[in-house]
Amino acid sequence: MNSTLMSIGPSRARKRRLLVRALALALAAALAFSVSLAAAQEAAPPKSDGGFIDTVSRWFSEQAGHVSSTFKGAGKEVEKFGDKAGDTVNGAKGAADAVVRIPGTRVVSGHQKCALAPNGAPDCNAAADAMCQTKGLASGKSLDMTTAEVCPPEVYLAGRRTGPGCTTDTFVSRALCQ
Repeated sequence: MNSTLMSIGPSRARKRRLLVRALALALAAALAFSVSLAAAQEAAPPKSDGGFIDTVSRWFSEQAGHVSSTFKGAGKEVEKFGDKAGDTVNGAKGAADAVVRIPGTRVVSGHQKCALAPNGAPDCNAAADAMCQTKGLASGKSLDMTTAEVCPPEVYLAGRRTGPGCTTDTFVSRALCQ
């Protein structure tokens, strides 16, 4: 989780915050809807003391009470959700700070190409180790990777962006070294 949070750029982090807020709003709306349904099921049948006008007036009063209590309950749930999200962010920040305080551990930047595993997927362990060793450290784990499509010049000279002979290369751009 720590490496995921450290590799998120500012724009992705902002999108993630917006997504969390949108989910909180959707949760609040769903909660408000379910509370109003529960309140409608628990409502006692209206008394038949008056005529049509009294019945309509009483119905409007009951509905106003339900809506008011629903919004109050939804507001409390949104506040709780916001507090929990804040706790999560503080926990992640604390974990990132803990990684930085580990003695002999550094985050290094570079550009080291990952080898291909037998199944065709990039294997970046050796690339992260090589990047750390160039900085004088023993070993490391990849924190951030970059991919690029590499094509022979013939593809570009033909006016195409991709074609036969193009490959996707993966590079380690940041590593956590010890």
